[in-house]
Amino acid sequence: EVQLVESGGGLVQAGGSLRLSCGISGFAFGDDVIGWFRQAPGKEREGVSSINTKFLSTYYAESVKGRFTISSDKAKSTMYLQMNNLKPEDTAVYYCAASGRLLRPSQWDKSWVDYWGQGTLVTVST
Repeated sequence: EVQLVESGGGLVQAGGSLRLSCGISGFAFGDDVIGWFRQAPGKEREGVSSINTKFLSTYYAESVKGRFTISSDKAKSTMYLQMNNLKPEDTAVYYCAASGRLLRPSQWDKSWVDYWGQGTLVTVST
């Protein structure tokens, strides 16, 4: 059984940083794509970033490019999202997710996700 567990959310002031972690068990970490989505109140869940666990190619949404960095550690079965220069519009519940399908990180979309974490809240104050 595949399980994803996020941690690291919280309250931070604008301009601050947070690092989210996602522990992933029961997943192969082969030629697969894992990543992050977020959902703000009243908005659709959107893809934030993804990474191919074999080739380490990455994708970032335009809204987070240059501020967020995704990484994965196969030995620890963990994925990270380093978030710098946070803005109030980054406030959302962040979900880690995994896909066992053959896709590129740039194809990161919720319709391709096979496994979801429970979510962790990130709140950025002004």
